[in-house]
Amino acid sequence: MAERSAPRCCLGWDFSTQQVKVVAVDAELNVFYEDSVNFDRDLPEFGTQGGVHVHQDGLTVTSPVLMWVQALDSILEKMKTSGFDFSRVLALSGAGQQHGSIYWKAGARQVLTSLSPDLPLCEQLQACFSIGDCPVWMDSSTTTQCHQLEAAVGGAQALSDLTGSRAYERISLVSSFAASLFLGSYCPIDYSDGSGMNLLHIQDKVWSQACLHACAPHLEEKLGPPVPSCSVTGAISCYYVQRYGFSPECKVVAFTGDNPASLAGMRLEEGDIAVSLGTSDTLFLWLQEPTPALEGHIFCNPVDPQHYMALLCFKNGSLMREKIRDESASCSWSEFSKALQCTEMGNGGNLGFYFDVMEITPEMIGRHRFSAENREVSAFPKDVEVRALIEGQFLAKRIHAEGLGYRVMPRTKILATGGASCNRDILQVLADVFGAPVYVTDTANSACVGSAYRAFHGLAAGTDVPFSEVVKLAPSPRLAATPSPGASQVYAALLPRYAQLEQRILSQSRGLPE
Repeated sequence: MAERSAPRCCLGWDFSTQQVKVVAVDAELNVFYEDSVNFDRDLPEFGTQGGVHVHQDGLTVTSPVLMWVQALDSILEKMKTSGFDFSRVLALSGAGQQHGSIYWKAGARQVLTSLSPDLPLCEQLQACFSIGDCPVWMDSSTTTQCHQLEAAVGGAQALSDLTGSRAYERISLVSSFAASLFLGSYCPIDYSDGSGMNLLHIQDKVWSQACLHACAPHLEEKLGPPVPSCSVTGAISCYYVQRYGFSPECKVVAFTGDNPASLAGMRLEEGDIAVSLGTSDTLFLWLQEPTPALEGHIFCNPVDPQHYMALLCFKNGSLMREKIRDESASCSWSEFSKALQCTEMGNGGNLGFYFDVMEITPEMIGRHRFSAENREVSAFPKDVEVRALIEGQFLAKRIHAEGLGYRVMPRTKILATGGASCNRDILQVLADVFGAPVYVTDTANSACVGSAYRAFHGLAAGTDVPFSEVVKLAPSPRLAATPSPGASQVYAALLPRYAQLEQRILSQSRGLPE
């Protein structure tokens, strides 16, 4: 009797802040394999907390590059041990945390192209990086250089109009680094993740000469030309063919940023809002035309090169929720949920701002609590503290989204992903604050799944098949929460109060009159 063969599939990778993850998706778009390597737990020798090293100045935040490489080694070995049939993989793509920097030494390309299948990657790439600890998206140490870039092109708004964003710290990418490991050569940067570098002209899809010249000489030749996000960048390196049994025909589709990959994973449609509740929280949506502003980012759309996506990033996401859980809910998500259930919408008028690391949107740090009378107080009761955190996080997202021109429409759906999307009580607050139904995908790993979908799209892209056609068999998101009766009235009153208090804190921190 013939042995049943493994399904043909695509792999989706995610090189995120706290772990490397992979999923395998078959031709019917079912996820049939998932695995991950957590940096803190599985690679303790690198000494990270939350996947990063926070330096003494509180601004510099880095991750060891070789930790990412070793994580890839580890996960591939786990797959091999489990009996995963790599020969059935048609293509792979992936995602990387955005705004990170990788610095390859001269000569690294030669090492990548001549890898020995007898040794793990980590052993062979030890001497390939100019900087061992690379800055990641949480790093805020290059503010001066960002202002210099803004000044060189005519100011913050001019930079935003040109590239889709103000200068936010870094101009190299984790995604193209990860893709290079699979390709066995330097991989080009895709349009979508390249949009986050403040170097790409987002409408013409070419590097901006003004931005390049403001940063460094000869930068264009070091970056290489950007490519559409659905591009097949080449066949997988023979290292993986010989060591793991991949087919030599397996294609590497351009990797992109984790947020664009999540848009693909959730199959976001125009008019919808997506909220990724991860290490950082992100809010993004599909746009036909870019509307750059001083807050947020505009990226080229990862699944439709003619359109765009908007993104707002909030640094104080899951790590902040975990801190308040530990402090106010006995380290228990169950107790955390009970606190949300036993407190009323609007929290009796109590509002809180919780930024243990310097926030991006807005630029603010510290914890600030306000009573219903707008008096700053030093502490809340534990249940009130939990609700103040969650309501405050979602009020901020709505306020700053509307600042970019977003409006909640009758047809609006909120698609939630990330670790906290598993918590129904958190999602209920999200539905109440936005006044729209919240849906969740079948997996919290939307960046991984989106990467696998994009790999299938890359295989089909030569025939001009739209992404929506490629993913039409994928599971539909399921309804998780609808707005509670009376929510719109409660939060209509709280939204302007929250915005005014935010401005008050900002004014105080800058020494300005309120």
